[in-house]
Amino acid sequence: MITVPTLLLDVEKCKGNILAMSQKARRNNVIFRPHFKTHQSHEIGSWFREVGVNSITVSSLDMASYFAKDKWDDITVAFPANTLEIDVINALASSISLNLLVESIDTIGRLSKKLTAAIGVFIKVDIGYHRTGVNPENTDIISCILDEIDNSERITFRGFLGHAGHSYAAKGKDAITAIHNESIRLIAGVKEQFIDRYPELIVSIGDTPTCSIIEDFSSVDEIRPGNFVFYDLSQVEIGSCTPDQIAVAVACPVVSIHKDRSEVIIYGGGVHFSKERLEHAEYGSIYGQIVEGKAEGWGDILDGVYVSKLSQEHGTVHGPPDYLENIQVGDIIKILPVHSCMTANLLKKYVTTEGELIE
Repeated sequence: MITVPTLLLDVEKCKGNILAMSQKARRNNVIFRPHFKTHQSHEIGSWFREVGVNSITVSSLDMASYFAKDKWDDITVAFPANTLEIDVINALASSISLNLLVESIDTIGRLSKKLTAAIGVFIKVDIGYHRTGVNPENTDIISCILDEIDNSERITFRGFLGHAGHSYAAKGKDAITAIHNESIRLIAGVKEQFIDRYPELIVSIGDTPTCSIIEDFSSVDEIRPGNFVFYDLSQVEIGSCTPDQIAVAVACPVVSIHKDRSEVIIYGGGVHFSKERLEHAEYGSIYGQIVEGKAEGWGDILDGVYVSKLSQEHGTVHGPPDYLENIQVGDIIKILPVHSCMTANLLKKYVTTEGELIE
């Protein structure tokens, strides 16, 4: 029985998303190294093993340690290497194949002095997101970083890695395709500069919008999408998926009803959903959309019913009069999240539509 905000998981939809992306990687003959930061679960990780995945991406060393305990032994930490965590790096590198991200000579130097086990590194290349990464046109800096890597006894160069995070601001196939094409142009240009020096270097990219929409990945060697495992309203807005592919919903108790304001108050706030929002063409800022309730799972998105405000524990749902007439205190309503990665990180566990608890 649901009594508090609970993250529901539709296993069939989730496994369908996993299978579809793995088949796309296989068709393109690229390495499928999915990002596990979205689900953060041993059980869900096992569903990737069922489709042949044996290498993964995470966003922190803590997450790498968590999945290493479940016998994942080929892990890339897709976050700039934090040299202050050298003890954790050494512990992991002594037991698994560990890849880190670097973008400076200084980081390589600091790692080299304190590493006690071998690691691989990808040089992070800025392919348009402008968050982190080396400017792809600055091949002199890249060459200097490579020289420093070559001089290290315990560091091996794996390749170039990029993240087209700006695809999350795109809308529609044409816009996503344009971002993908420009990103590939930038990172493929870097590969061309250094492929003779490192014939086995890997070009790795990964973001859910482009990996969902694009069919041809012949210019890269590895893809690392993560959000696709669940999808969410943001991905629907971008055009990466349909609402039917969203595999998670948050079940929230109704605690108060204000018909004069066309509002329902739920137990479910920023500490459950995060405060990620969408700018909806009709409703303005929204923090989730309500779906038809079913005994198991959920149905279609309801017109005109959405989360309009979030505070720490409270959520405010706006709805038309006919919706409010059929809602009572103590009811459970189901809400598609704006950003499933953040929501899953906050709620920590899942209840499947069959009633199984997944940590």
